[in-house]
Amino acid sequence: MRTEQLTAKALEKVDFDKYLLANAVGKRAEAIANGAEVLLDIDTSGMKYSDIALQEIAEGKITVSLEG
Repeated sequence: MRTEQLTAKALEKVDFDKYLLANAVGKRAEAIANGAEVLLDIDTSGMKYSDIALQEIAEGKITVSLEG
């Protein structure tokens, strides 16, 4: 899936709040870089951490909310 399509799908998951999405992708990408388990069922060896995080959110594997 193209990045634009993934972003549109991920935005739906966060009620179209692009700032919340950007923050969530950044935090998740950092967690993956620090050794967190990837939740996707595909080979992610050639993917950037931010792309993995975006896809996880778009597929609903990660729930994003404003709560602490």
